[in-house]
Amino acid sequence: MKQVKIADITLCNGEYTFKEKLNVARYLEELRVDVIELPNLTASKTDEVLLRTLASFIRLSKLSVAVSTDDEFAAAQRILAGIEGAIIRVEVPVSTVGMEYFHQMKAPKMREWVAKTVAAAKSKFAVEFCAKDATRADKDELLSIVAAAQDAGADLISITDELGQTMPDDFAALVRDVVAICRVPVGVRACDSEGLAVAQSVLAVKAGASFVKAGKSGVGADLETLGKLLHNAAQQYGVQINLDATILHRNARLIESVRATAEFAAPQGDSNIVLDDTDDKARVLEEVAKIGYDLNEREQDYVFEEFLRVASKKKVGAKELAAIVESVAAQVPTVYKLESYVLNNGNIIPSSAQITVAKDNAVLRGVSIGDGPIDAAFRALEQIVGAHYELDDFKINAVTEGREAVGQAQVKLRHGGKVYIGNGVSTDIIGASIRAYLSAVNKIMYEGV
Repeated sequence: MKQVKIADITLCNGEYTFKEKLNVARYLEELRVDVIELPNLTASKTDEVLLRTLASFIRLSKLSVAVSTDDEFAAAQRILAGIEGAIIRVEVPVSTVGMEYFHQMKAPKMREWVAKTVAAAKSKFAVEFCAKDATRADKDELLSIVAAAQDAGADLISITDELGQTMPDDFAALVRDVVAICRVPVGVRACDSEGLAVAQSVLAVKAGASFVKAGKSGVGADLETLGKLLHNAAQQYGVQINLDATILHRNARLIESVRATAEFAAPQGDSNIVLDDTDDKARVLEEVAKIGYDLNEREQDYVFEEFLRVASKKKVGAKELAAIVESVAAQVPTVYKLESYVLNNGNIIPSSAQITVAKDNAVLRGVSIGDGPIDAAFRALEQIVGAHYELDDFKINAVTEGREAVGQAQVKLRHGGKVYIGNGVSTDIIGASIRAYLSAVNKIMYEGV
């Protein structure tokens, strides 16, 4: 029977937080998907910690990351170094409009860049070439670029219908043309904007595709639907897949619930973790490893320092520990460090905030009023840093329940065309929000923007 591999693209949806990505990956690993795809990497510390943490528990699946520029390729080479079985996905548009709009290249130049990048990646990694908008491309140009990628050493070739408007039989015909010139496996990624993704994927398999991309959360062909169809029709189509059909429905629901609840599901057996400020660094790091995080020495120092701050006020369990790791493990060197804050708030007075921050050997203070305590705090921080950053998103969440609950905040600041994400934890949500804001500002300072 023909082996058809499944590459999951759920995490290519950029809406997941760090901890949600870990949870989704755990469910996919348990399901035995062949490949877990991740979106384009940056040079950020967050990406580095994420990939290293995923690699610490992903054993049955392979990790694949996309690169579309020289800078992304350089970041991927550095971050993926030492991760066994990692795949670099050279992913670019191949339509005339796509090449010129996104990369300012015509077909000959794009063909040259693809061949160069694939060859460079091949020296250290498995390589997939993905033609992002294949159904809109000139067929001769598409086949020419595919051939160049293959000749440069690509291990896999995939084509994508980004619009989801190509009829399944026409998509299958295009797959057949690509398969005809390829000596390596060919795969597909369909778009479900018109409800055609599963049909496109199945007909692509019948036309010779050896792997298909699917996911949850509304990206591409639905993983559960496609997996059930291929499993149940194995004899009819002469194919077999590695997905564990016995837990397919359960894990598909669990993946959907990750975004619906935004809660951290501690790995089984970790619910008994209870730490306090008498525990030493070795004990804390032992429990960090148990819940699936792989940290370097600098990150371990950051995590233990933050643990002591939180543990001085309450006992720390698995959920609190995970929130601490997420908030500080990807931290860059600190420019602004929170010293203290005082807030006044009530229904008959305007909200005010006084915040003290250390920078180098100086102590900086900001005082402001605002529309609520969070707004007042952020305005005081703007005074301190001397700049206004657009608040792209702000989320708060109670990590645990009860009067001593730990609060977690995430702040996204937009500056210079980029979004910088900061996370903070504290026993009060205002403190968590201030720490998250400073975390994002420190990342902006680290990049020298």
